[in-house]
Amino acid sequence: MAGNLKDSVEFERAYDRYSSRVYASALRVLRDPARAEDVTQDVFLRLWSDPSRYDPKRGGLATYLQLMAHSRALDIWRSEQAGARAVERVGADASRDPGVAEGPDRLAERRALRGALIGALRRLPPNQRDALVLRYFGELTLAELARRLGVPFGTAKGRVRLGLQKLSAELEPDAA
Repeated sequence: MAGNLKDSVEFERAYDRYSSRVYASALRVLRDPARAEDVTQDVFLRLWSDPSRYDPKRGGLATYLQLMAHSRALDIWRSEQAGARAVERVGADASRDPGVAEGPDRLAERRALRGALIGALRRLPPNQRDALVLRYFGELTLAELARRLGVPFGTAKGRVRLGLQKLSAELEPDAA
């Protein structure tokens, strides 16, 4: 069942037939119904946008779609794990004993800044937060970031830029 997937009727049949399998594949990885639905939508959107990526000689459509869902869900899960670890590292690095040379005023200022930064990061849209965390705390280049997130280079660059603008506006209100 992989006729002309650009034909809306054929595409609808494929969606009706395989969407529950695609959703189940994503849900097994993410364990979150809303995010699994997002992955399902993304998989079928990609299929509609570029049906030529599916090669029936390499296997059935169900297998192809489930593999796409599984891969996309793993990418999201890994990105979230890396983001969580980076935020923990920021907290751990900032809370280390600054030593004798640093007075209580400076220590309080650093703790307040750390709290403000972590709070501001948490308020960013997830795609911008993930991009910033992976870029700066994961030390990825923009090209590596784009590959890791599965987005075009310009999209990755834009997410970092927008995230930095929002952080700057929130952390330095006079600069906005």
